[in-house]
Amino acid sequence: MLTLGQASPPGCETRRVTWHSPTTIPRPLLAALFTGCAAFAGGLGLISHYDPHRLWALFAAPAYLVAAAAVLAWKSRGVDLALVLSFGGALVAPLATLAIQGRWQPEVGVITQSARLLVHHGTPYEAPAVLAASHNPNIYDPYLPVMTLFGLPRVLLGRGLLTDPRIWFCVVFIVAFGAALTLAGARDVRRWTALVTATPIIAFSMTVGGTDVPVLALLCLGFALLWRRPRPVLAGIVFGLAAATKATAWPGLVVALTLLAVRDGGRATARCALAAVAAAAALIGPVAALWPRALVENTILFPLGLASIKSQAVSPLPGHLLADTGPTGHMIAVAALALSGLGVIVSLVVRPPRNVPSAVWRLIIGLALMFTLAPATRFGYFMYPLGLWAFLEASLLGGPSPGEGAEREQAAPVLAGGG
Repeated sequence: MLTLGQASPPGCETRRVTWHSPTTIPRPLLAALFTGCAAFAGGLGLISHYDPHRLWALFAAPAYLVAAAAVLAWKSRGVDLALVLSFGGALVAPLATLAIQGRWQPEVGVITQSARLLVHHGTPYEAPAVLAASHNPNIYDPYLPVMTLFGLPRVLLGRGLLTDPRIWFCVVFIVAFGAALTLAGARDVRRWTALVTATPIIAFSMTVGGTDVPVLALLCLGFALLWRRPRPVLAGIVFGLAAATKATAWPGLVVALTLLAVRDGGRATARCALAAVAAAAALIGPVAALWPRALVENTILFPLGLASIKSQAVSPLPGHLLADTGPTGHMIAVAALALSGLGVIVSLVVRPPRNVPSAVWRLIIGLALMFTLAPATRFGYFMYPLGLWAFLEASLLGGPSPGEGAEREQAAPVLAGGG
């Protein structure tokens, strides 16, 4: 049996499929991928009542369909044309339109407001007294201080296309994700980056909001720095930067340190941990020291649904449905979330991952559980496990073939750590 993106066990006659570039993917398969993207965009446009979502679908659905046709119709340059069409139609055109019009999901406005507070008051967070007197959930800033930096161009330079925070989310993602693929051994990095970025996993999120996109890219880069030629200190700095951007990056650091402890020993683990803590502390520390209560209320109590105002980030997932039943249901949801986190930690101790692909799979499973059971959650958060999977597959499919001297690591989507 041939397994995509998965190394064969020693002694097995099967081998891992390697497509060094999107141009080498079988055309019917690539056309099917773009057709599936078009179906998602079209379906979203039909069921969503939110204008930015519908505008994205209006641009993206026909772009994906034409991209699929280009793949099948033009053998020599059809794939490149499809990448241009999908990237332009699903990301560049709708993002530029929404940025010029000043339309976005509420989180982009939250970041801009936090940057304004930072410039005028020295802190990105509203004071507890202001939070207590307000009935607007968007007054809370659930992000950590680094996220505020993306709002500074608009505050300092005024409204415009290039000062929209989503433009800078896009820049950071493309640079960091491309660097991650390079470090992971992928060959045709530009085409792989364009393909992943053009899919709804990234393009949709980046167009309408995008706050999770740079965090995802930093997680990919951190794991890539631990892969072919491990650089624990640099990886620690990247993980620390991600951890100072949004709390969703913290599980990635735990998984990475577990991998290092098993594979490379205590010294490498300590170096990575110290670099991560130093980077995060340098970025979060001043705010934590001067405004500790505001930091806790905005970044811990509000995301957990424990603030006086509930988050608008709600989708009908099990955690939210439980929390919505009342105080008892909320306690059950928080307990289930804690137990799932404990279960992943136990799995890291009992069967720790021994290579980067198995570590990434462990993080994918842990994040999927966390987003399913969190009291304040939404479908968009599943961009993390899907994006990490895309990074892993692009790295393995686009990397060196077995027998070329590359590291061969097995990536299995199971809780048992790979060996």
